[in-house]
Amino acid sequence: MRTPLFAVAAVAALALSAVTGAPGASAAPAPSVAAAPDIPLANVKAHLNQFQSIANANGGNRAHGTTGYRASVDYVAGRLQAAGYQVTVQSFTYNSRTGYNVIADWPGGDPAQVLMVGAHLDSVAAGPGINDNATGSAAILETALAVARQGFNPARHLRFAWWGAEELGLRGSQHYVNSLPTTERSRIKGYLNFDMVGSPNPGYFVYDGDNSDGVGAGPGPAGSAEIERVIQGYFTSIGVPTRGTDFDGRSDYGPFIRVGIPAGGTFTGAEGIKTSAQAQLWGGTAGQPFDRCYHRSCDTTSNVNDTALDRNADAIASSVWTLAGSGTQQPPDGETVFADDFETDKGWTVDPGGSDTATSGQWQRGAAQPTSSSGVNLQLAPAGGGNGLVTGAAAGTSAGAYDVDGGTTSIQSPAITLPSSGTLTLRFAWYLAHLNNATSADYLRVRVAGSGTTTALNQAGAATDLAGAWQTATVDISGHAGQTVRIVIDTADASTASLVEAGIDDITITRS
Repeated sequence: MRTPLFAVAAVAALALSAVTGAPGASAAPAPSVAAAPDIPLANVKAHLNQFQSIANANGGNRAHGTTGYRASVDYVAGRLQAAGYQVTVQSFTYNSRTGYNVIADWPGGDPAQVLMVGAHLDSVAAGPGINDNATGSAAILETALAVARQGFNPARHLRFAWWGAEELGLRGSQHYVNSLPTTERSRIKGYLNFDMVGSPNPGYFVYDGDNSDGVGAGPGPAGSAEIERVIQGYFTSIGVPTRGTDFDGRSDYGPFIRVGIPAGGTFTGAEGIKTSAQAQLWGGTAGQPFDRCYHRSCDTTSNVNDTALDRNADAIASSVWTLAGSGTQQPPDGETVFADDFETDKGWTVDPGGSDTATSGQWQRGAAQPTSSSGVNLQLAPAGGGNGLVTGAAAGTSAGAYDVDGGTTSIQSPAITLPSSGTLTLRFAWYLAHLNNATSADYLRVRVAGSGTTTALNQAGAATDLAGAWQTATVDISGHAGQTVRIVIDTADASTASLVEAGIDDITITRS
């Protein structure tokens, strides 16, 4: 990522007229917009840790054509597939090496009104590429997973993309745009690009869609100004001033704006030097680069500003929810049979069989206090809202103060009467975390118990550090149609004493 920095862009009110079509077209009436969720910083950082581990295991980088890049593709694609996305891994060749784009479509929304969100997934060969651009990749990945967790039902069709070989000249995004038939290009009404969103000495730059700076390449295609105003509006709402950066086409929005697709996005700075005026505006150190490790081996997980990353991740979610234009948040599978976000007590029973042996870390409904050990996130804030199910909500004096100890802890839902027809789908958010003192005897398990039992999740531990990250499980439970069932959740530190934590949130059963 090498986008230069420029001066002030106008701050404007939120506009829902963005990504609506050609100049002069009549905008559809703006629907009421569902509130975007807060994107948990811990989840985004868990993805960064995964990308760092991938680089460490593959020659120190995740560059085009390497095993590190392919492992990054597999990680992203796997998380999205598990969350219910339609995932395509698109291959291309550059410099006699195979590259890959990951394209993920969220089911639903108007296919003639596509909103795309993208970031490049590759690093340079010199290092692991964590700020450039695991930060953008992780932030849009967690936003995509939040779409699934929230059951977001957008009016427009949502498509997320992770590009290959950006560092070699936007090769992946250019291949994608070139491969689209004209009719498919015309369906894409907006593209949001996020490249370097956690620089250690950050600025808060928004692409200058309306050319209010009057610098460089001019305005973006019609609709880009509205995207800019939506992004600026979020930062204004949290009291963070922004400045403009030029549409010079030197990141993955370039191929899109060249074919007339409106675009926008954020950027926290690369090798450019922060001025005294910028340091007064945003803090940080004047006279130093926004990212001193830009394209260097020191671009590791220690080369990220958490505040900038958190703010940008939330700005991404806010922009997606706003520009996607929906007034509803509901599971995409149809009629809701049962739902529990754990904000109120719906009658779950701890130790329903009277056989639990855990001496600490028993399941409870509450607001977990995030904990970590040596950079490994072990206990996470709830996936949505203020409460979830967690194995001991308190943080305590150490990461292991309230973890599962002494055996098994279980919790059971109230009775749920399922309809006798239709496709029944159970969906829930979950995480399991542990340190390298865990074993395969440790686990998190979710079952649906009626006249028979369906195992919806059986995640075993292992003798390795596993950072917690919210994931979404989707399971067909139609075999229980017409039955009265209960959801049973249990987890265990079942071998030698290990540090094990688990969480569950946002459970729904739907019929379609």
